[in-house]
Amino acid sequence: MSPDHDEILFDAIAFAARAHRHQVRKDGQTPYVSHAYRVAMIVRHVFGFDEPKMLAASVLHDTIEDTTTDFEDLETNFGRTVAGWVAALTKDTRLPEGERERAYCEQLLAAGWQVCVCKLADIYDNLADSAKLTVGQRRRTVERSQVYVAVWSGRVPAEAKAAYNLVQNRLHAVESQLANG
Repeated sequence: MSPDHDEILFDAIAFAARAHRHQVRKDGQTPYVSHAYRVAMIVRHVFGFDEPKMLAASVLHDTIEDTTTDFEDLETNFGRTVAGWVAALTKDTRLPEGERERAYCEQLLAAGWQVCVCKLADIYDNLADSAKLTVGQRRRTVERSQVYVAVWSGRVPAEAKAAYNLVQNRLHAVESQLANG
């Protein structure tokens, strides 16, 4: 990436750090923003995508859902495309949980392949990070991951196939670890 292209990613990293500054992961110790950074690194270094807007969306993927950030904040700072991808990665917390999850899965399926790749990176990181959790929390992570991966079962966008397969492999590995104790 050229320095001009890097700017949106660098701005997104700083924005995510500010937005998530008081949050920690489920282990109670790790700054939450490390998850956002890892998701972007997975998109880039594990899945092989280097498009700056996509990387920015991956860093910002939880800002609307988990912080005071709204769509307009992201649109103003990063443009309609990035804001739209982040919005597609955001659950509507106003809905009851069952309805929210159903709507979220429909939203993911309707979104572009870039959103699919960002969500797959999110799942991949949550599965990797689950090793630090209790067995119950790990099971919950696996169950949610199974639901989200199933969204694209038989309908994986061509651009996301390799990423999907990597997530499937990671999911099966964690499932096996849980089954074997």
